[in-house]
Amino acid sequence: MKTDKLVLGVLGGIAAGALMGILFAPEKGKKTRKRILSKGNDYADDLKDKYETLLGTITKKYEGIWLEGQDLLSDGKEKLEKTKKEIQKLEI
Repeated sequence: MKTDKLVLGVLGGIAAGALMGILFAPEKGKKTRKRILSKGNDYADDLKDKYETLLGTITKKYEGIWLEGQDLLSDGKEKLEKTKKEIQKLEI
């Protein structure tokens, strides 16, 4: 949820900044459009970097949880087999 709000906030800020830049630009339209495009590209690159960092972090956490789950499952299977053998010994 927080990430969604952050992304929407950043995109809203970019749109508002671009609009204000166009409305209050003291320079010619062509130059202003180039500046807005450049800023937009900078913001998009920054957002992309943050997204990739976030994705990398989530991926690492997922892999860690997955490996931990596999270890727990393996330990559980070993304990189950040990318990089965102990029960079989008691039945004899």
